[in-house]
Amino acid sequence: MPIKSPVRATDPLPGPAAGTRGRTYRLLLGEAMKLAEDGRLVSVAEVAAAAGVSRATAYRYFASRGELISAMVGESLGPVRRFESRATDGRERVQELFTKTFPRFRQFEAHMRAALQLSLEHWALERSGRLTEEPYRRGHRVAILKRIAAPLKSEMPEREFRRLLRALSMIFGIEPYVVLKDIWGSSDREVQATARWMADALIDAALKVPKRAKRNPGDRRVRLARAVV
Repeated sequence: MPIKSPVRATDPLPGPAAGTRGRTYRLLLGEAMKLAEDGRLVSVAEVAAAAGVSRATAYRYFASRGELISAMVGESLGPVRRFESRATDGRERVQELFTKTFPRFRQFEAHMRAALQLSLEHWALERSGRLTEEPYRRGHRVAILKRIAAPLKSEMPEREFRRLLRALSMIFGIEPYVVLKDIWGSSDREVQATARWMADALIDAALKVPKRAKRNPGDRRVRLARAVV
């Protein structure tokens, strides 16, 4: 059974690369990144005011908060989504992913919290039938974890590998920062250390599940024949 994200994650729309439109896009995105440094969810109108352009102009680049947040997260976490490991051992690859990407999470924690806010708000609005814009969906971590943990797939049952990916997705991203910093008062270093410890523990647990031996098609016929006798 293929491993799929339960929802399709929102991808940032490609912005204009050059010319006046490219400069305006970069200006708006830059102002949005600055405004969101305190972790609050900014609007397109606020970004327009900060950039000194009209709302109409800003909305031509970012038609909704979802498009704006998606562009901000893409700007922040682009290197995380493109991360590759040269290691061949699955556990080593996962640990390298956590080690190399968590400093990026720390650097853009405020922007990731803003994205989480919008995702939760859209969930509530969609649930009550009051969502008036395209919902912002998170979930890029699914493809990242599937790619990095791929060598572990051959070391455990398929079902256990799927469960391992789901478990790892709970500790890879902004969630461990929210729980450990907001509730436990942990430092950034403690957040990363705890997440890495949990990743190791999850891999250990998954590897303890024995792979079911492949059955020989003739085995069932033999058992049936014995039953008849």
